[in-house]
Amino acid sequence: MSVPGMRRRAAVGLAALAATAFTAVAVHPDQAAADPTPIDVKLLAINDFHGNLEPPTGSSGTIDGKTAGGAAYLAAHLDALRGTTEEEREHTVTVAAGDLIGASPLLSAAFHDEPTIEEMNLAGLEFTSVGNHEFDEGAAELLRMQNGGCHPVDGCGDGTPFAGADFQYLSANAFKTATGKPLLPPYGIKKIDGVKIGFIGMTLEGTPQIVSQQGVAGLSFADEADTANRYARILQAQGVQSIVVLLHEGGVQNGGGINDCTGFSGPIVDIANRMDPAIDVIVSGHTHAAYNCNINGKLVTSASSFGRLVTDIDLKIDRRSKDIVSASANNVVVTRTVDPDKATNDLITHYKTALGPVADKVVGETTSVLTKTQENLYQTGVDVNGKPTYQTGESPLGNVIADAQLAATDNEQNAVAAFMNPGGVRADLDAGPVTYAEAFTVQPFANNLVTLDLTGAQLYCLLEQQFTTAKVLYASSTVHYVVDVNGTTAPAGSPCTGTRVVRGSLTINGTPVTDAATYRVTVNNFLSGGGDGFSVLTGGTNAVTGMIDLDAFTAYLTEKSPVSAPALNRIQTTAEVPAA
Repeated sequence: MSVPGMRRRAAVGLAALAATAFTAVAVHPDQAAADPTPIDVKLLAINDFHGNLEPPTGSSGTIDGKTAGGAAYLAAHLDALRGTTEEEREHTVTVAAGDLIGASPLLSAAFHDEPTIEEMNLAGLEFTSVGNHEFDEGAAELLRMQNGGCHPVDGCGDGTPFAGADFQYLSANAFKTATGKPLLPPYGIKKIDGVKIGFIGMTLEGTPQIVSQQGVAGLSFADEADTANRYARILQAQGVQSIVVLLHEGGVQNGGGINDCTGFSGPIVDIANRMDPAIDVIVSGHTHAAYNCNINGKLVTSASSFGRLVTDIDLKIDRRSKDIVSASANNVVVTRTVDPDKATNDLITHYKTALGPVADKVVGETTSVLTKTQENLYQTGVDVNGKPTYQTGESPLGNVIADAQLAATDNEQNAVAAFMNPGGVRADLDAGPVTYAEAFTVQPFANNLVTLDLTGAQLYCLLEQQFTTAKVLYASSTVHYVVDVNGTTAPAGSPCTGTRVVRGSLTINGTPVTDAATYRVTVNNFLSGGGDGFSVLTGGTNAVTGMIDLDAFTAYLTEKSPVSAPALNRIQTTAEVPAA
C-alpha cells in the first residue's frame, strides 16, 4: 500500500504519595557533579492517538483553549521539536504510551488501522507500549501490525502490501499464557553518545476487563510496578542506568492545566510509588488526560489524546554513571497554525481515495441531535468538597442503540431485551442525514452481537452489578425497572446481594420478570465476556453470535428513519414512583 511517489518503509509514607506539578527534578543529585557536561537527550512522547489521522472535530479537536490535532500537524510539530542540528536530532527519541490504534475513525479503521501504523512510521516513532485497544482484534492482529502482511480475511484493503511498523511495540506485562513469555519484546534500548537508555513498555494489568475475551485469548497480564521493577533490574545488569517506562495507565487532575498536577489521583500514583528508584521517567496514558507530575521523585507525564499534545521531555544523563541526573517536561499543543507535513497529507489523501464513497453513504436520518450524554439517575451522596455525586443513567443515543440491537435479534434469536455498555457509544449524532462514517464514529469497535439465555435472577443480578461497576447499561424499550435511592450497593465479589433495584419492578414487555424464568437477551461480545465488570453475563447459556453491532445500528437507522430521541423513562427511581 504505497502512496504515489512515496515508498512505504517495509510501603511508602503519605508524603511520598503526593503528586505535584513537575518542572525539573534532580533524580540523583549526588551525581550532578560527576561530569560538568552531561548528555542532553530529548524524548518526544504521545499517547492515545486512536487513529485520528484527520484533525479531530468538536471538543475532541481542542485543548488548552486552542484548536489542535491532526496527523499532518502532529508530524510537523514533532519534526520541529527535534531541532535543526544533526546532534539535536540524533539525541531525540520519539515514544508513545499505547492506544495508537483501536476505537479509530473510519479512515483508519476501515483498513484495520494500517494507515495509522504507516503514519507513525512517517512521524519517526521509535518505541511504544501496547495499550488495551491494541488488543481489540486479538494478539495475532497486533503481531501483524508489528510485522506486516495483509489481513487474513479482508486482505490489504487498498490493494497494496502492508509492511508493518518500523517502530517497536513493547509488551513487558502481556504474556502468552501457554509459555509465560512476553507477546512482544518487553523493553528496547537506545544508545546515544555511548550511553544506553532503556524503555520498558506495558499496558494496564486490567486490560482483560476492558477488552473482549476474544481480544485477550491466550494472554495473561501482570502487575505494572512488579513488571517494571523486574525489567529495570535486567536492564541494569546490562549496564543500562537510564530507564524510562512507557505505561498505558494513568491518572487525572482536578482542574489543572496541561502542565499541572492539581489534585492528582488515579492508578498511576500507586504504581509510580511502587516502582524502583532506578526508574526515572514514566510516560503514561489511558485516561486521555494531560498532566506533568512529580510522583515520589519520578517524572510522570501524559499528553491527553488524539494527537493534540506532544510531551517534550528534556533529560540530562551523567556520562560516568550513565544515569539520568535531571528531567523536565512540557506539554506542547499541536496547533494547526504550522505548515502540515506533506508526506502525511499524501498518505491521508491516498486512503481517502481508497475509501471511496462508502464513508459518505447516507444510512438514515434523525429528527434531532442524539447525544451520548447520560442523564443523572439519582444522587448517591457528596464528595470531599461537599458537592453532590450522581449515578448516571440513560442517554438518547444509548437507548437507540439498545433498541437497534434488539431489533436485529428479536426475530431470528427470539431476543426480548438488549443491553448496551455506555463506554461503547463514542460520539453524538447530529440532526439530519446520517452517513456511514458518522454511524461508524458512534460504534467503531466491530463487536458482534451475542444473544444468550439468562434467568430472571441473573437479570436482577446484572442490574445490581451496574451499581458495583458504576456503569449503568442502556436498556432496550422493552425493559423497565425502578432503582431504590436508599438501596445498598453490593461489594464487587457478590453483586447479587445489592438492593438498588426494587424487587418486582423489573418488567420485559410489561410482564414482571420472575427469578426462575428464562429470557433471551442480546448484548455485544465485549459484555458477554464479562467486560466492564459484568461477570454475571459469563453465566449465560445457549449463546449465539450474530452480526456486527455497527451493521445492526445502520440497519435500524435505515428502517426507522427518521429516528427521534426516545424518552428517557426506562429507569425510574423510588422518588419518581407515584404513591400507592
